[in-house]
Amino acid sequence: MNTVQDASSVKSLFGAGAASQTKSNSEATTDRFLSLLVAQMKNQDPLNPMDNAQVTSQMAQLSTVEGIESMNATLKALSSSMGASQMSQAASLIGHGVLVPGNTLNPSLQQDALGFELSRPAEQVSVSILDAAGNEVRKLDLGSRGEGVNVLAWDGLTSNGTAAAAGKYTFLVDATQGGQKVSNTALFLGSVNSVSQGSDGVKLNLAGNESVSYADIRQIF
Repeated sequence: MNTVQDASSVKSLFGAGAASQTKSNSEATTDRFLSLLVAQMKNQDPLNPMDNAQVTSQMAQLSTVEGIESMNATLKALSSSMGASQMSQAASLIGHGVLVPGNTLNPSLQQDALGFELSRPAEQVSVSILDAAGNEVRKLDLGSRGEGVNVLAWDGLTSNGTAAAAGKYTFLVDATQGGQKVSNTALFLGSVNSVSQGSDGVKLNLAGNESVSYADIRQIF
């Protein structure tokens, strides 16, 4: 896995090698086809020679094979290009905060911002902050909130006004509309330390040793 620690170290991940290899494969296929066709014509039955339709049909098959190889090469190059572009864009996020799916909070790492994504508007939304043992230390009543991404900050205080102890916390979002639950996705704010390119795509490596997909980003700070 290639890891990028700085945006300036992002290099092009593709080149002309794939194209030249595909060209070589295509030429080899053509040579084999022509050799077989010539041999077939030399050894044909004089009383039952190949007609033009047969030759045309075989030439069409060759054209189809070459077209497929060319299309595959184009798609491969396009995929590599998109991967390199996404890697470069992800590297520019190093040092930034990103809002991604998750429900963790850690005031000691200055991860005191949180968010949630609502599938539709909700007339009543509340956020419960829980300690490592699952005990509720604070409940935030937010009232009505709109569809989409909503962001807020926790001041780090418990329900009795004292500072929460250092450590990792989680939060739960409860949203309703007309007495019906509104589906939601919890979001947490993480700081991007580095980015990685793996077989499953570009990953953002966040403070606290968490890793998320580039496609998971909901908001950038």
